[in-house]
Amino acid sequence: MNLFTDIRALVIDSLTALQSEGALPEGLDFANVTVEPPRDAAHGDMATNAAMVLAKPAKMKPRDIAEALAAKLLQDLRIEVAEVAGPGFLNMRLAPDLWRGVVGAALEKGRDFGRSSMGQGRKVNVEFVSANPTGPLHVGHTRGAVFGDALAALLDFAGHDVTREYYINDGGAQVDVLARSVFERYREACGLTPDIAEGLYPGNYLVPVGQALKDKVGDSLLDKGEQFWLEEVREFATEKMMDMIRADLASLGVEMDVFFSEKSLYGSGRIEAALEELDAKGLIYEGVLPPPKGKPDEDWEPREQTLFKSTDHGDDVDRPVKKSDGGWTYFAPDIAYHYDKVQRGFDELIDVFGADHGGYVKRMKAAVSALSDGKVPLDIKLCQLVRLFRDGQPFKMSKRAGNFVTLREVVDLVGPDVTRFVMLTRKNDAPLDFDFAKVLEQSKDNPVFYVQYASARIHSVLRKARDAGIAVDDATLKAADLSLLAHEAEMAVVKKLAEWPRLVEIAARTNEPHRVAFYLYELAGEFHALWNRGNDLPELRFLQEGDSSATQAKIALIRSVSIVISAGLGILGVTPAEEMR
Repeated sequence: MNLFTDIRALVIDSLTALQSEGALPEGLDFANVTVEPPRDAAHGDMATNAAMVLAKPAKMKPRDIAEALAAKLLQDLRIEVAEVAGPGFLNMRLAPDLWRGVVGAALEKGRDFGRSSMGQGRKVNVEFVSANPTGPLHVGHTRGAVFGDALAALLDFAGHDVTREYYINDGGAQVDVLARSVFERYREACGLTPDIAEGLYPGNYLVPVGQALKDKVGDSLLDKGEQFWLEEVREFATEKMMDMIRADLASLGVEMDVFFSEKSLYGSGRIEAALEELDAKGLIYEGVLPPPKGKPDEDWEPREQTLFKSTDHGDDVDRPVKKSDGGWTYFAPDIAYHYDKVQRGFDELIDVFGADHGGYVKRMKAAVSALSDGKVPLDIKLCQLVRLFRDGQPFKMSKRAGNFVTLREVVDLVGPDVTRFVMLTRKNDAPLDFDFAKVLEQSKDNPVFYVQYASARIHSVLRKARDAGIAVDDATLKAADLSLLAHEAEMAVVKKLAEWPRLVEIAARTNEPHRVAFYLYELAGEFHALWNRGNDLPELRFLQEGDSSATQAKIALIRSVSIVISAGLGILGVTPAEEMR
């Protein structure tokens, strides 16, 4: 049940009727007609821009259209008031019973209330985290992991067929560095002094990996040259790092559907096939790039390279795919990887990158556009940095990791639920401050607590009602007399509940799961306001002594709030609280 969609349909039907009556010309496009909450709630329940967007193509004054539309809308019992404001905005007030129907719909649908068919089963691939397998995940990866997982859950809730995917960057030189670093820890496990030279990974997290390698091969590698052990140690170390990464993700409640190895592309012919596809479209050529813009680079020299003509698909400059020495650039396997995703039949691709990958956006979008003939959109979401604090002071780095705070450290300190919610309290492209003291604070200023407190309060009311012998199962509550919900504070909660289906579709359409966290905070605010009003007005208290009908109507309302909070937190990957400890 999406009231905003229903009322928009009513507006469109009314406009169509005006056309048939000759009050509006035929052939008007209604695609840009919207029905939204007004900026000022005092103006009404909903507002439409119909008259403003249709005035020019209809060659009519917007106010004339608005007045005709208002008269037509008032013929429907769902509309109590339709008022023209300003040059032609139309504000509407809905019949209270229409709003109250939202409570019944929530009780009927349960956690599926607000679930949408908007996605129509379209296959969407969400690639996120995709960290180099050279160490444990750090706090920056944490934000990307939470964002990507919540986005995937949101898209699923909105009717898409979603695949969560991790791209293992195991094909580059950094994995050789990992192997050499592990070999030094292997030597340490064999009783020798490790030589952690500059450029190797210094973190103590590699100590158990070195020990595990010794347990597997004994001291058989000690006297061999690098050319004999590098490949074996690289594979062993990568596998151990991915085990660590999987465990880190599991601690956060993240499970991937697919782990795709970059290394699997090399020697398979898939890189060549992707570039041949681009070449067949006339997009691969031999050429020389201009020097970098800005400050002159004295080390730059013109070199002929194999280039992808990405400027044909919106990039600022063409991009090299093969070096002058014949080796692949980093971009080449990434092109092949995305070509693989296109060939797997995805209707849409989403990549979640760290903020340092901003320069990669246009070239990757150009590649996917070229490979799919513009049929498969690629949306790249950049997650900005997370700044860690404790009591307002910068949080010190991890000794175990070497030079960063790990995902596991954050989860161990505050728990997965708090971690996930806080990571979604800012839009992904805005920096986020994470203060370990504040995120555990029990106050309205802490959105995690505020939402969970609402959930716990509702569960406490339900327990008290059951203890008093009042039936509060959903089947009973669905039959409650909702006309007893009449106070403005109660209706404010109802109207906020009605926004949930619309919010889901907007958040899914824009790929912005933080909107869910914001909405839950607002819904919790309306609930807490109603709770507090009950301290002064006994008739607003949820348990009405001697009046089971009023009690069940009020509990039906807050049970609906609990349902939506549970569904919203489910999208965020957070477990709703039944009591606060």
